[in-house]
Amino acid sequence: MKTLVQFLEGYAEKYSNNPYIWEKKKGKYQPTTYKQTLSSVRQFAAGLMSLGVEKGDRIALLSEGRTEWMVSELGIVYAGAINVPLSVKLTPQELRFRLQHSDSGMLIVSRHHRDKVMEIRKDLPDLKQIILLDEPESYLQDEIGFKKVMQLGKTHVDHHEDSLDERKNSVQASDIANISYTSGTTADPKGIMLTHRNYTANVEQALTLMNIPEHFRTLLILPLDHSFAHTAAMYSFMANGASIAMIEIGETQLETLRNIPKNIKEIQPSLLLSVPALAKNFRKNIESGIREKGPKAEKIFNYALKVAYKYNREGFNKNKLDLLSRAQLKLFDKILFSKIRENFGGKLEFFIGGGALLDIELQRFFYAIGIPMFQGYGLSEATPIISSNVPDHHKLGSSGKLVKMMDLKIIDEDGNELPPGKKGEIIIKGENVMKGYWKNEEATRKTVVYGWLHTGDLGYLDEDRYLYVLGRFKSLLISNDGEKYSPESIEESLADQSSVIEQAMLHNNQDPYTTGLIFPSRQGLVLRLKRKGIEPSDDLAVDESLNIIQDEIDAYRKGGKYAGQFPERWLPTAVGVLSEGFNEQNGLMNSTMKIVRSKINEYHKELMDYLYEKEAKSINHQKNRESLKKLLHENNGRSN
Repeated sequence: MKTLVQFLEGYAEKYSNNPYIWEKKKGKYQPTTYKQTLSSVRQFAAGLMSLGVEKGDRIALLSEGRTEWMVSELGIVYAGAINVPLSVKLTPQELRFRLQHSDSGMLIVSRHHRDKVMEIRKDLPDLKQIILLDEPESYLQDEIGFKKVMQLGKTHVDHHEDSLDERKNSVQASDIANISYTSGTTADPKGIMLTHRNYTANVEQALTLMNIPEHFRTLLILPLDHSFAHTAAMYSFMANGASIAMIEIGETQLETLRNIPKNIKEIQPSLLLSVPALAKNFRKNIESGIREKGPKAEKIFNYALKVAYKYNREGFNKNKLDLLSRAQLKLFDKILFSKIRENFGGKLEFFIGGGALLDIELQRFFYAIGIPMFQGYGLSEATPIISSNVPDHHKLGSSGKLVKMMDLKIIDEDGNELPPGKKGEIIIKGENVMKGYWKNEEATRKTVVYGWLHTGDLGYLDEDRYLYVLGRFKSLLISNDGEKYSPESIEESLADQSSVIEQAMLHNNQDPYTTGLIFPSRQGLVLRLKRKGIEPSDDLAVDESLNIIQDEIDAYRKGGKYAGQFPERWLPTAVGVLSEGFNEQNGLMNSTMKIVRSKINEYHKELMDYLYEKEAKSINHQKNRESLKKLLHENNGRSN
C-alpha cells in the first residue's frame, strides 16, 4: 500500500468495525469505526470535488484535534489535493506567510481561529473558499459550513461516484500529501513536501521497532499539524487497527490543556506520545501531589526513586542480581507507584518521547514509576521517525535503535563517514526522506545531497548501534581555537537540575570564553531566600540571589556535585541574568517550544557584547543587579 488512499481503504476494510477515532460528545467518549471513517472521508472528498478542487490544489487546515480534522486531512488527500496543516499557536502574521507561500486556495478552520483569518483576509487574494468546521451565526460570501460540504459530497457520490473513484485512483505514491511548515528557528519557515509514500514508508519503518496491538488506544496530546502525530499516531495506529482519542476542546487553549489529565483517565491509553515540555509538566504534577500528602510521604517517595534508579540503571543493564532492591521495588510499586499510574488511566504501558532531547534524569523518573518514557529521534524532513527506544530494546540516555529499511551515517565536516563512538553530523537515506522544500530549490539542494538528508544534528552510534543525539550540529559553541561543542545538553541540565534556573542559553562564536543568558525562576529564588531568612524586598536579596545562581552554575565545576558532567571550558564564564524569559510572545521561542538562537542573539545583542567586558565576569555586575531587582520587586507575587 504505497499511497495514503490505498492505506486508508485497505485498513478500513481489514478493521472495519474497530473503533478508530474517539471523541467526547455529550459528556462521554464515543467511537467512530474504521468503516464510518472511510465513508465520511469519501463523502468529504466528493464535497471538495463538487466545490471545484483539482488534483494538486493546496488546502490549509487550521483546527484543534477532532474527528473533523481527521476527516478533512484524509478527504483532502483522497481527492488528490495537498493538505497544509497549520499550528493553532500561529499568530495572524505567521498564518499569513504560510497561506501565501503555499498558494492555498482553500482553508478549513475551526471557530476558535476564524478571527485570525478575518484579520488577514484582505492579504490573501488567492484564498477563494473557507470551510467552517463549526456553524457560525452568519456566513460571509466566501464561507461554507463543513456540514454543507458533506451534503454536497453525498449528492456527488450519489450521482458521480465514478468520478470520485477515478480521482482517488489517479493518486500516485510520489504525489505530495502534505506541505508541513518548519517553525522557522533561523529564517522564514520552509514548507516540507511529504509524499504519500513518505508517510506509508515511515509507518513501515517505524513498525520494525515495535508492535501496536489492536486494543491499544492513545490520547492525542500532540498537535495534529506535526508529522510526528501523523506518522506515530494517525497512520501507525491505523495500520494496526488501533484507535486514537481527541482531547476535549475547551473555550480557550488553556482550558483544553487542563482537560488532558481528566481525558487521560477517561480514555485509559496504552501508549502516549509526548515531548519534553509535557513530560516536565507531568512530573511536576506528580511531585506536587506527593508533597500534598505531607513530608513523610515525600520522604518515602524520594527513597523509592533512589532504589529504583539504582536497580534500573539505564534499563537494558538492570541490576537483576540486587535481590533486596528488587523486593523493595515490588513493595513500592504496590503501595506507591501503582497509585500514581492510576492518574494515567491505569493501563498506560509507556510513552514515546519526541521533539527536543529528553533529559536522562527525567527518563529515569518515569522508568522508576513504571511508565517508561522512551526517547525517540526524528525530524519533519524524515516524516519524521528515524530511531526510538522501545520496550524490548532500550538504553536510557540514547535515542534508541534505528528503524529498518533506512540508511544512517555519521559524517565529519568533509563528508567522511565516522566509525562508532565518533561524533559528527547525522545523515539518512530512505523512502521517508522528503521530496524537498516547497518553492525553495536552493534549500532542498543544500539539505538533500545525492539522496542523503543532512539533518543538521550532532550525534554518534555506539557499539550496539544505539543512536545518541547531542544537539544541533549547526548551533555549536565554537571556541577561538576552533574546538566545537553542542550547547543543548548543558542548557537543559542547568534548567532541569536547578530549582532557581528556568531557562538558559549559551554562546561562543570563536570568542575567548563561553557566555550564558539565564532566566531565573522567581518562585525558586524566593524559596531559597526565605530559607536564609531573607525577604525579596530586603537589600540583601538581589546580591544573594545572584550568588545562588552562580552556585548553581559552579556545581558543574571541579568540586561541585555535578563536576565532570560537562567540560568546564564550555560552562559560562560570564552570565547575563534576564528579567523576561524566552517565549512565543516575544518571538524568542517557536511553537514547538525550542529557543530561536538567532533572534535571541539579536534581541540581547547589547547584553551579550557586554558579557565580554572584564567587569561582566562577576555575576554581580550592574546589569544583572537591575534585572534581578526587576524580577524580585516588580514581579512580586508572580510565579514562574
